[in-house]
Amino acid sequence: MPTPPPPTLTRHLRITGRVQGVYYRASMAQQARALGVSGWVRNRRDGSVEALAQGPAAAVQALIDWAHRGPERARVEAVQVTPAEPEPALAGFEQRETV
Repeated sequence: MPTPPPPTLTRHLRITGRVQGVYYRASMAQQARALGVSGWVRNRRDGSVEALAQGPAAAVQALIDWAHRGPERARVEAVQVTPAEPEPALAGFEQRETV
């Protein structure tokens, strides 16, 4: 009997603190790719970072855990995580333009 695929999660993240200008987006994209998570990350004009993470539940949770720390120069104050609708067309993890 074949093993069923792991459960998939899709989560929207909003990260606040000193998270722009410290390689947060590039670091998150690198971390997501290493974990096998699809999605995107972008800066917001209000100074926060927004991301969508989709993939195996354990990998998405590992990325959320990483988001609370961020790269070395970041100072994360809060990470708001909410369920999101799956985006079937996602392939890989990309950095998007600021909104």
